Amino acid sequence: MGTQIILGIVIVLYLAMMILIGVIFSKGNDDAGDFYLGGRKLGPFVAAMSAEASDMSSWLLLGIPGLAYLSGMADATWTIIGLAIGTYLNWLFVASRLRKKTEELGAITIPGYFAARYKDDKKIITLISAIIIVIFFIPYVASGFAACGKLFNTLFGVDYLFAMIVSAIIIALYCSLGGFKAVCMTDLVQSIAMTVSLIFVIFFGISQAGGFSAVIDNAKSLPGYFSISELYDPVSKTSSPYGALTACSMLAWGLGYFGMPHILVRFMAIEDEKKIGISRRVASVWVVIAMFVALAIGVIGLAMSAAGKIPVLEGSGNAERVIIYISNLMSTYGIVPAIIAGIILSGILAATMSTADSQLLASASAISSDLIQAVGKKKLDDETQVKVAKITVVLISIIAIFIARDPDSSVFQIVSFAWAGFGAAFGPAVLLSLFWKKSNLQGALAGMVAGGAMIFIWKFGISKLGGAFAIYELLPAFLVALAVNVVVSLATASKKA
Repeated sequence: MGTQIILGIVIVLYLAMMILIGVIFSKGNDDAGDFYLGGRKLGPFVAAMSAEASDMSSWLLLGIPGLAYLSGMADATWTIIGLAIGTYLNWLFVASRLRKKTEELGAITIPGYFAARYKDDKKIITLISAIIIVIFFIPYVASGFAACGKLFNTLFGVDYLFAMIVSAIIIALYCSLGGFKAVCMTDLVQSIAMTVSLIFVIFFGISQAGGFSAVIDNAKSLPGYFSISELYDPVSKTSSPYGALTACSMLAWGLGYFGMPHILVRFMAIEDEKKIGISRRVASVWVVIAMFVALAIGVIGLAMSAAGKIPVLEGSGNAERVIIYISNLMSTYGIVPAIIAGIILSGILAATMSTADSQLLASASAISSDLIQAVGKKKLDDETQVKVAKITVVLISIIAIFIARDPDSSVFQIVSFAWAGFGAAFGPAVLLSLFWKKSNLQGALAGMVAGGAMIFIWKFGISKLGGAFAIYELLPAFLVALAVNVVVSLATASKKA
């Protein structure tokens, strides 16, 4: 009971600090540009860590370890490689151009950028892109709320739904209070908490599993578990070949970065574009290290299960709780370990909250600054935009809570679907708008619709055919969206964009 109290105190203090940051930055948010973009005053280090903390989300500490725990190295490793490459290329090619272009056009949101870039006075592209943001961000936010619910349910036996609702209220509160500046500062704090968490879990987990050699030996004893060319099946305890097409589809996770509104908006908010190189190096190094450590936690957790230190976790929903079980075990070793465990668990909350808050803000801006104005054909004043954005944060949170009400839902699966949606709908549009002058309004619109539609078609239709079709939907959808954008742009080249 004593350790549970210590864990609770540390987590409560952490949550209180997040709310305090929201209160501190609540002043000076009457202007829409400040609320959505922080006045474009983000420093290079804050920009890098904020972007990656909002990117990593709950699947860094829950999704990746759970995936590695269940099916071995292949899926997780190819995904990590794709994400690492995507992170670097996004900072290298997109960040500076998007920062410069959005400032020239006076755009403070991604839908607003598209409308200004293609001179869409009718705001059709604003409407379509805002709808896409709402469709795919709500389940993404839901995955974050689900992670919070799992954390408190596993640790304290608190009802999953109740814990999720309380977590959602806290996230919505500081997000609506402090806007973009509060989100970025909490992201910085959360990235530090995530880093500390990963380090402590690795060393503690190895010691509990019986040492580094015991972890390796356990992994090697399972057919195909330690290979990136084979996929381990935890049910049959056998492995199957991991095809090149499957590997490419997992590498395609990296394509998603080019279309992530909550990451792209960090590029738009950077104060000095000349320092983007610093941000790129910081972001890339942190992401690579963090993701491979997260993968290692899954491998270590499996060895701990084999050693009887934590339960054997079956199913993706349970496997994603591996780091929670490790932290809970740590808390039983005394006051200091319990405090450290509390910090680790706060890091899990950090991973969740740092993404959920960014997504809530991006969704709110899409609705208040883009969707409502596109439908109403009238620009709202700054004060009204901010008020509508805050109300939208609450409404989206309620819908996300409803979606995440199932405690057995997989964080990784929800995130992968939303990630694919943004990558296919926005990725090609962003790249072509920045690098291809012939890209026009008709092509961008057609590409967005085709990419978003193909995600659903492939996920719930074509992939069911199995075989070569059972690949991550982002890859085919991205290629279709890119091709449609190019073909339609060329076909309508004589028309005014």
